Amino acid sequence: MGARSGNNFLSAIRKLGAEVWIGGARAGDPTVHPAFVHCARSLASLYDLQMEAPEAMTYKTEDGDRAGLSFIQPRGAEDVRKRSRMFRRWAEFSGGMMGRSPDYLNASIAAMAAAHEFFAASDPRFGANIVNYYREARKHDWCATHTLLNPRASRAAGWAGQTDADLALRLVDRQADGVVVNGCRMLATLGPLSEELLVFPSTVLKQEPAAEPFALAFAINCNAKGLRFICRDSFDSGRSHFDAPLASRFEEMDCVVIFDNVVVPWERVFICGDVARANALYADTGAVVNMMHQVVVKNAVKSEFMLGLAARIAQVSDAMSLPHVRERLAEMIIAMETMRACLRAAEADAAPDRWGEWMPARPPLDTARNLFPRVYPRLAEIIQLNSSSSLMAAPADADFASPLLPDLERYLATAGALARDRVALYRLAWDAVGSSFGGRQTLYERFFFGDPVRMASALVDNTDLKPLVARIDEFLKRPD
Repeated sequence: MGARSGNNFLSAIRKLGAEVWIGGARAGDPTVHPAFVHCARSLASLYDLQMEAPEAMTYKTEDGDRAGLSFIQPRGAEDVRKRSRMFRRWAEFSGGMMGRSPDYLNASIAAMAAAHEFFAASDPRFGANIVNYYREARKHDWCATHTLLNPRASRAAGWAGQTDADLALRLVDRQADGVVVNGCRMLATLGPLSEELLVFPSTVLKQEPAAEPFALAFAINCNAKGLRFICRDSFDSGRSHFDAPLASRFEEMDCVVIFDNVVVPWERVFICGDVARANALYADTGAVVNMMHQVVVKNAVKSEFMLGLAARIAQVSDAMSLPHVRERLAEMIIAMETMRACLRAAEADAAPDRWGEWMPARPPLDTARNLFPRVYPRLAEIIQLNSSSSLMAAPADADFASPLLPDLERYLATAGALARDRVALYRLAWDAVGSSFGGRQTLYERFFFGDPVRMASALVDNTDLKPLVARIDEFLKRPD
């Protein structure tokens, strides 16, 4: 089939019947449930973009089908740039507010399949499995989610503590038809609207036999027996696009995932019991680079969206000439251009990896992904500061259809906008930086790739400091 339409996606989710819980009850059909329906439509729109612009959004596979460009295994620098433009088009649809659109995992799967020898070194079946899974995912254009984190009973204790081990997802049996896993993982973003769940290694495991049951990588249908998705509260309260312009469209939903003795077919297992390979999976396959590439494109788009929003607020409030407003806008410009520069540098220095797939350069992407968790909360804060009390003076859509209309038009208009347009702008700003949806966006960006301290440590480990240190030593040894 290849690249799919929005209707095809909605039909597949409607038929899936995954066990999704929200508010103490089974959700039923996510395509009509009030907590998920609007995001389902937004995802359908992303898939429709593939049909509307096939040359820009898809590519021709070796079997003649057209697949989404997020699945491409680049064979040159232009392929990397083409995929980047596809990433951008999807990110622009939501202003970067959908952090787990399907392209994120598609690019990761593509890298793993190109590195099938990495998996085959553990078990020849696993190398064939990842290639076959990639081809099936590309053929059906599945929407997938993933889980990375094990629950922690105590953050102060070491992960290998017995209490945590009892909670974490682990292997409990090997059978003729597959492996049996039990435990919990979090957080599966987009879980209720996904067809496939990818389980990748969690934190770095100790190289010891006791860690082997936790060294897992596999894929499972979201409707597998014993698999349950437990949702947080929805931030889509059913308001109109005027009242909640972001939450009413892009509420992705985050889930805790329970595995109650779930059977994973052998053909969907990629790592089982190999601690060394579980620890090396992301770096050695290049999957993390492809994930970072998609994320940095999204971050560039999101910083553009936030700057555009702040600039429009300054115009509408006639504050563009104020020095403190201009200083804050300049701060946002620097953040945006830094994201763009990192992305451009990574794509300019793209090169083939050991598996033959062309990859963007990792250092600029690593820099961007470490910087954005620090930058994004400040972008939100600037919009709050520049908007001030106007974020609160924002009547609802219904007020503009009431006898209050003459008062609203008289007192809420500005030199730069009619009353309704001004209120719509500030309601957008509130949804981005002040609502429950906006709060989730800030928290999400703070921890997008995990603990910022661990990410910083990994950046140090992945940066070759030896030549720089050698230059210092050489300078100190100069005779004059």
